[in-house]
Amino acid sequence: MQQPLSDAFLRLVRIMDELREKCPWDKKQTIHTLRQQTIEETYELTDAITGEDWKGIKEELGDLLLHMVFYAKIGTEQGKFTLTDVLEGISDKLVSRHPHIYGDVQVNNEEDVKRNWEQLKLKEGKTSVLQGVPKSLPALVKAMRLQEKAKQVGFEWENAQQVWEKVEEEMQELKEAVDHGDALHTEEELGDLFFSLINYARFLQLDPENALERTNRKFISRFQQMEKIAAEQGKGLQEMTLPEMDDIWNSVKKDEPR
Repeated sequence: MQQPLSDAFLRLVRIMDELREKCPWDKKQTIHTLRQQTIEETYELTDAITGEDWKGIKEELGDLLLHMVFYAKIGTEQGKFTLTDVLEGISDKLVSRHPHIYGDVQVNNEEDVKRNWEQLKLKEGKTSVLQGVPKSLPALVKAMRLQEKAKQVGFEWENAQQVWEKVEEEMQELKEAVDHGDALHTEEELGDLFFSLINYARFLQLDPENALERTNRKFISRFQQMEKIAAEQGKGLQEMTLPEMDDIWNSVKKDEPR
């Protein structure tokens, strides 16, 4: 029989207390030494999610939960906050930002919920709807979050066709910048094109980060198979011509399940 959730959580808290007191490594950690590890654990979770690896998701969630408890333990030691403060804080925030559940506000759909969320954040002291997007987010993810937030105040295209027309416009501007040979302007136009494509992905209700990662994985798989086939032929890729590699690449693509 599975133990109650509260007991399982308190067990983790007790273990953290013991490790912080008795383990030489755990005793030395600070919020700064944990930071990079937290980033790595977050990416490991995203890898598991992309691969729909439920066993991995469970494991990585545990690792991240440990980090949350660890930060709260250090916060308590520093007299800044306690784990109870963290839990009560997020609970209070969820209640206050869901007035359609815990109040008398009426909503019609998820877009109304998102809009209310951003308006409530402004009332809480935020000076811009774009506040809260971390500066260190990967650029692709950041672009999507910025667009999603701007949408909540009505700064949004009306339909996907308009966005695609913007993509085509940016493609033309990129070509013109390349033709002029201005590297800085070319980089700017390339960024504009990426931003427009990310916007188009949103209108298709697709996650561009996940789409690109799936393509990365597909490329790795095909390339490594190409290396294997070349090795079986007694060659290295560096010894082959591009047409020879293309032939192998196309055969690998052809053999992939549809």
